[in-house]
Amino acid sequence: MAENRFRGLGIALITPFKSNGSIDIESLDRLVEYQLKGGVDFLCIMGTTAETPTLTGEEKKMLKEHLVERVAGRVPLLMGCGGNSTASVVNDLRTMDWSGIDGILSVCPYYNKPSQEGLYQHYKAISQASPIPVVLYNVPGRTGVNMTAETTLRLARDFDNIVAIKEASGNITQMDDIIKNKPKNFDVISGDDGITFPLITLGAVGVISVIGNALPAEFSRMVRLALRGEYGSALQIHHKFTELFKLLFVDGNPAGVKAMLSEMGMIENQLRLPLVPTRLKTMEQISTIVKELGY
Repeated sequence: MAENRFRGLGIALITPFKSNGSIDIESLDRLVEYQLKGGVDFLCIMGTTAETPTLTGEEKKMLKEHLVERVAGRVPLLMGCGGNSTASVVNDLRTMDWSGIDGILSVCPYYNKPSQEGLYQHYKAISQASPIPVVLYNVPGRTGVNMTAETTLRLARDFDNIVAIKEASGNITQMDDIIKNKPKNFDVISGDDGITFPLITLGAVGVISVIGNALPAEFSRMVRLALRGEYGSALQIHHKFTELFKLLFVDGNPAGVKAMLSEMGMIENQLRLPLVPTRLKTMEQISTIVKELGY
């Protein structure tokens, strides 16, 4: 039976770019070490926050190999592997080199809007093809389809190597339903920074975080306090970040967190089209908060 190693604070790692559009490996290495020093529990690489749809096949291969070597087993690595063609995802699972990767994060098929039975069959095929544990990813705001609690629980019960779900539906009732009725060997991970605290109080085991790129030490402290049941102290940190949660997503992700990391002097504020940097007004507000936090 597969085990879920993705608990606590996970980081949806960004991909830093240089002004000429190429991947900035030096900044990436600096960022990884900053995350590890900050006490993160695992890294999620090549997800949406990494701007993966804009990366070439060669860049994805290089990034995967580089990050496996850089992290060197210090924390588990969860890697994005999803799509809206089941056959294509299955082919990747069967042919790619998964050494050094501890699990895959597989997003619900986007754009073609499958039925719940279609979602079940999609993940059944992925489960049967995957050589490593699978984390489901439900994010209807991006995919156009919501995977119901019933479908999630059906998958959790039927396939031992489906170990968790990153839930970003925004529907607390749905998430609570999964937590309440899930089998023991299946976990719920928050997919939204802003609801991580309340979701942990309901029984979630952690978060795959965007804000953690910039503030790993502070956010990992909040997550650990909440997981220990020290809700008062965790709530104080949660409230400290309320304004920042909104700011980082008002102009889209990862534009907000890249603006913040740029203000902190860690990366250049570069994205790949069709994504663009935050508006000047948002940038100024982020800059003010960065200064208040002492960076």
